[in-house]
Amino acid sequence: MARWNLRRAVLWSAALVAGAAADDILSTSGFKNCNSTSDISVDKVDIKYNAGAKTVTFDLAGSSNKVQNVTATLKVSAYGQEVYSQTFEPCDPATFVQQLCPVPAGNFSARGTQAIPPEAASMIPNIAFQVPDIAAFASVTLTNMDTGVEAGCVQSQVSNGKTMSVPSVSYVAAGIAGAALILSGVSAASAGIASAGASAAGGTGTTSPGFTEVMGVFQSFASYGMVSVNLPPVYRGFTKNFAFSMGLIPWSSMQISIDNLRASTGGDLSKDSFMKLQNTTLVFPDGTTGHPQSPPFKRAVHQILTLAARQIETSVNGTTDGNATGAGQPAGIETTVSGIEAYVKQLAVPSANSFMTVMLITAIIIAAIIFSMLLVKVILEAWSIWGKFPESLKGFREHYWGSIARSITSLIMILYGIWVLYSVYQFTHGDSWAIKTAAGITLGLFTGILAFFTWKIWLLSRRLKESEGDSSGLYNDKEHWVKYSLFYESYKKSYWWVFVPVILYMLSKGLVMAALDGKGMSQTIGLIIVEALMLGMLLWNRPFERRSSNIINIAIQVVRVLSVVCILVFVDQFGISQSTQTVVGVVLIVMQSVLAGILAILLVWNAFIACCKENPHRKRRKEMEKERQLREAEGDLTPLDARNTLLMSGSGKESTTTFAVTSSVMDEKKGLHEPMAGSYYDQADSKAGYNNLSLPSNNYNRALTPTLPFGQDQSQQSGLLGNAAPISGQQTGYSQGYGGGYNNQGGYGGYRGGY
Repeated sequence: MARWNLRRAVLWSAALVAGAAADDILSTSGFKNCNSTSDISVDKVDIKYNAGAKTVTFDLAGSSNKVQNVTATLKVSAYGQEVYSQTFEPCDPATFVQQLCPVPAGNFSARGTQAIPPEAASMIPNIAFQVPDIAAFASVTLTNMDTGVEAGCVQSQVSNGKTMSVPSVSYVAAGIAGAALILSGVSAASAGIASAGASAAGGTGTTSPGFTEVMGVFQSFASYGMVSVNLPPVYRGFTKNFAFSMGLIPWSSMQISIDNLRASTGGDLSKDSFMKLQNTTLVFPDGTTGHPQSPPFKRAVHQILTLAARQIETSVNGTTDGNATGAGQPAGIETTVSGIEAYVKQLAVPSANSFMTVMLITAIIIAAIIFSMLLVKVILEAWSIWGKFPESLKGFREHYWGSIARSITSLIMILYGIWVLYSVYQFTHGDSWAIKTAAGITLGLFTGILAFFTWKIWLLSRRLKESEGDSSGLYNDKEHWVKYSLFYESYKKSYWWVFVPVILYMLSKGLVMAALDGKGMSQTIGLIIVEALMLGMLLWNRPFERRSSNIINIAIQVVRVLSVVCILVFVDQFGISQSTQTVVGVVLIVMQSVLAGILAILLVWNAFIACCKENPHRKRRKEMEKERQLREAEGDLTPLDARNTLLMSGSGKESTTTFAVTSSVMDEKKGLHEPMAGSYYDQADSKAGYNNLSLPSNNYNRALTPTLPFGQDQSQQSGLLGNAAPISGQQTGYSQGYGGGYNNQGGYGGYRGGY
C-alpha cells in the first residue's frame, strides 16, 4: 500500500505539471479489432465515461455474419493493471439496447447511455482523470450467449484529455532560449562598449547559463525522447515540447517540397511521405497509439470540421448512422514506430525527410543571421556618414565580417551533435541519393571547420609555449582572442583545450543515438558511458573561469547522467512494470523541469549583471595593454636601457657623469675596468635573466666618453686628453657596440646600453 501511495503521489505531481484541470471524463481514441476471424466486425467505437454523472455513453457500428444474442464485457486497464470490468446483456431490462438484442445480420449501429452502479464506479481511481497521457486501454468483447464463443472484440486507447505535449510549454522553452540568446548579445555588446576596438562577439560564453548551454540542455531533453526504449506516454509527450531545439518544426509545404525532391532522386514515397503520414496511426512499443501532430492552422480547421460533423449525425429510431464521422473512426494505416522514427513522425515529419528538414531550417537561420548583420552594417555606415559615429561601435565595424564568421561558427558548434545524428540516420535510413550526398557534404564541411580551428589553436598554443613558456597569449593577445576565443573563452587559461573533448562529446553522442537506433539496451548503455565520461572530466578539471559556470555545468551534466540512468528502466529486456516506468517518467519530467526553471531564473539574474561584469580574460588583457602603452609612453623620454636614463640618479655617494652612455670604465693601457655600479647591475641582470656581456679586451677599443665619477683620482688618465675621442682611424666603442667594427669578435657583445 505504501508503494502504491508513493506512485500515486508522483503521478499527482505530474497532474500538477500538466496544467489546469478539466471535467472528469475518460474517452476512447481510435480502435482496432482484436480478432480478425470473428463473426462480428466493428467499424466504429466511441465510448465516454463521465465520473460525475456515473454514466457510460457508447456509439458503436459494425457488421455481423448472422443473427445472434451476445453479452458485452467492457474492461479498462491502466498501466498494465485492470482497473474496471463490467459485463451486461443487451437484452436485459436493466441494460437494454434494442439495436443489439439480438445482433442483426449485416450492418448494425447502436448508441446509448448506461448508468454505472456506484460500486463499479468506485473501481476507477480518481487519479486516472488527472494524470496526463494516461496509458489506459478499453476493450469491448462480444460473446455468443448460445455457444460461449467470442463473436467480436475491439480495443481502444483511453484518454482523459490531458497531455504533456502542450504548445504553451514549447513557447515557454523557446522563450527561455531566446532570452539566453538576447542575454548573450547584451553581454557581447557591453563587452564591445567596454573595450572599443575589440570584437563585438567577445565574451559571449563566459556568463552561465548562456545560449549554448540552454540549447544544449533542451537538445538533451529532446534526444532522450528518441531512444529506442519503451518510453511512458507522459514522458514521450514531454520531450516533444523541445523538438524545436533539434530543428524539427512542423511545416506542411516544406515537407511536400522535400517529398517532391525525394521522388525525383530515387526516394520511395509509397513507404514514407507526408501525405501518407497524415492518415497513419502510430503504434508505440508500449501499445499506445498516437497521430502525427498537425500544424496549428490545420489542426484548428480539423477540430472545427470534426465538431460540425458530430452535429449533423443522422439517426434512425435512436441509432446513429454507421457512416457518420467521429472520433471513433478507425485509422487507415497503422505503423509500429520507435526511436528516432517515432519522435519525428509525431511531429508530422517523415523519417526520410528528417535531415533535409533540419538542413533547411538551419539554412533559414544562417540567412537570417547574415541579413540581420547586413542590416546593422548598413545602419552603421549611414550613421557614420550622416552623424557622429560612436567610438564604442568602431570595433564591430572593423571586425564586421569576422563577427559574421564567428556567429556562423558558433551555430555550427551548437548544431554539431544533432547534425551528426541526422546525417548518420540519413545514411542508414534515407532513400534519396541527393539527400544522402547533401548529408555527407555538410557533415564533412562542419567537421572540417571544427577540425581546422582545433588545429590552428593547437598550433598557436604550441608556438606560444615555445616562445613565451605558456599559452596565455591565446587570452592576452587581442588578435588571437578575436579570432579564436569563441572556442575557449569560458575556460581557464590552463584548460583552453577543453573545447576539444566537448566536440568529441557531441560527436560521440550523435553517433550512439543514430548508429544504435533500434537497439535500446546498447543505445542506453552507450549514452550512459558518454555522459558519465563528460561528467568525470568536468568534476576532475573544473575548467570554467567562473566558479558559477563550473557549478551550473556540473549540475547540468549530473541531470543528464541521471536522466539516461532512469531511461535504463524503460528497456524492454528488464521487464519492469508500466506503473513503475510511468513513475520514473514523472520523476524525469520533474527533474528536467526543475533544471529548466533554474536556468530561467539564472537568466533573469544574469540579465541584471550582464552589462556590469566583464569577461575576466578580456579584463586582464586590457590591463596588460594599458600597462604596455604606459611603458611605451614613458619610453619616449628615456633610452632603451632604463639604467642609462637621464632621469635615473646614481646609487651611493657619487654619481657618474651625466653625459656618459656606457657604464664601463676603459683604461687605454689596462683595458676594461669594472664600473662602480657594475656589481649592482650584474646582479640585477642575473635576476632578470640577462646575459652579462662585456667588451673584448682591446687597447684600441674604449668608451666614447669618460665614465669615471667626478672627484675620483684622474692620475691614470691624461687629463682632458684622456677623455677625448680616439684618434682618427681607431675603432670607437660606438661602432664596436653595434657589432660591425674593427677587431670585434663579439658583435653585440660590447653593447651594454645607450643609443
